[in-house]
Amino acid sequence: MNTQDDPQSQDIILIDKPAGLSSFGVVARVRRRLSMEAGKKVKVGHTGTLDPFATGLLILLTNKATKLSNQFLKLDKWYEAILCLGKTSTTGDPEGEIMDYNLVDKPSLQEVEPAVAKFVGKIMQTVPAFSAIKINGQRAYQLARRGEEVSMPTRQVEIYSIEILSYDYPELVIRTHVSSGTYIRTLGEDIGKALGVGAYLTALRRTQVGDYQIKKAVSLSDFMGEKE
Repeated sequence: MNTQDDPQSQDIILIDKPAGLSSFGVVARVRRRLSMEAGKKVKVGHTGTLDPFATGLLILLTNKATKLSNQFLKLDKWYEAILCLGKTSTTGDPEGEIMDYNLVDKPSLQEVEPAVAKFVGKIMQTVPAFSAIKINGQRAYQLARRGEEVSMPTRQVEIYSIEILSYDYPELVIRTHVSSGTYIRTLGEDIGKALGVGAYLTALRRTQVGDYQIKKAVSLSDFMGEKE
């Protein structure tokens, strides 16, 4: 499924999603613009949700290509993430309630490196309550926002690699290559737990999905401008 020769074809659109907008919001804007241009409703769908606070590669499919969505969902993904150690969030990201952790000592780089490395390989993850998966027919995040207690499923994912890009407490910056279905918010929280200091993601950027790279994407604003 390598159509990188023309990633901005009419059926596959690579968008560099901005922060503060949901994946569904991006889809709605692109659909509105393409439909106006075509003079009829154009089918548009995304191939893997990015949280509103996250940025980076969002692959959109249009027209008949929307039937290929499941194939894209199974592709490996690459992310860069910034973790804040010493604090936790009810959502694992900046959108939740931020709480201080009862910190005794700030972990050194010599302590951080093995704690991060232990997550490389096949691991079990608990799906976060604030996620788009469906529980009894409803999105988990909708139930969580209503304060309903839900038993979230666990599943096996694979972390192929984690690279520490920089560490200056409380900020830990990592780059990771993961299997489909991996939640980087959960990975960040689990790293914090392993260090005994707590952690949450302050920033997340998806840089690659399968063979599709962020350098081939266009910003949403540029895309919308191109269609005007």
